[in-house]
Amino acid sequence: MQQKVFQSDVNCASQTTDDNLKTLAFLTIYITGFGITAGAHRLWSHRAYKAKWPLRLLLVVLFTVTGQRHVYVWALDHRVHHKYSETEADPHNAKRGFFFSHVGWLVLTPHPKVVEKRKAVDMSDLEADPIVMWQKKLYPLLFAIFNLFLPIAIPVYYWDETLWNSFWINFNMRFTITLNMAFFVNSLAHMWGQKPYDRNISPVENLAVSLAALGEGWHNYHHVFPWDYKTGELGNVYNPSTTFINFFAKLGWAYDLKSVSKGMIARRAEKTGDGSHPQIWGYGDSDIEKEDQEELEAMAEEKELFKKED
Repeated sequence: MQQKVFQSDVNCASQTTDDNLKTLAFLTIYITGFGITAGAHRLWSHRAYKAKWPLRLLLVVLFTVTGQRHVYVWALDHRVHHKYSETEADPHNAKRGFFFSHVGWLVLTPHPKVVEKRKAVDMSDLEADPIVMWQKKLYPLLFAIFNLFLPIAIPVYYWDETLWNSFWINFNMRFTITLNMAFFVNSLAHMWGQKPYDRNISPVENLAVSLAALGEGWHNYHHVFPWDYKTGELGNVYNPSTTFINFFAKLGWAYDLKSVSKGMIARRAEKTGDGSHPQIWGYGDSDIEKEDQEELEAMAEEKELFKKED
């Protein structure tokens, strides 16, 4: 009997440590993702807003945990991607297929045009950022500490997780999921979805990618308006990264947030969109024409009069 109780206690303890490890891996994936979306992407690649040094330092550490190379080279390739999208100079040209745009471009020799255009893109702003250049200089060491050593060591130290489990779950599994979530923006978000803003380019609006990649799936909008810090027309809707930036804007750490007017969006959607751009979602939509709204209100008042007469 005592042996069964002991075995039960062991199983419970094992399940608890296993749950702790999976929870830590999930939280790490989610939280460090902001280093990609709010950091390397919206801040450093597109200069969609400005950030004070504490936020830049936080973002560069979070980005290092994701293991997606250093900020400088990530932003360089992303600027080339936007500048020469869907051409031979695009580092992950979606016209070369799903596999290439998802991961192949990282393991294959880049097209000569990519190499040429990388040299032509202005990176002086990042070169003037001491935090970015500090990470670039020390990246191999920082990668080893933040992406490999700490994620594995923390579970082992704090709740006696086995080194083997910690390695496979909080490094291999976490790292693989993080990479693929980011890669889906280059592949899926260039292939399957709607094009409300520009039907002539491959980037699309993909809800699934937005849910997985912290709001980065509104890609048709983003390629049309790359300077908008929200990377999507609807702001915080399925876009945690926008919420993250807004939070730090309230603290004063993020500022000069760049955006797009409703008029600019409407003009572009009407000119080049595929017709899927939402017009009016229903009664109460703020975009209802003034005349229509007044007529609707008059109709409602008329109905009320009929009810009173009855």
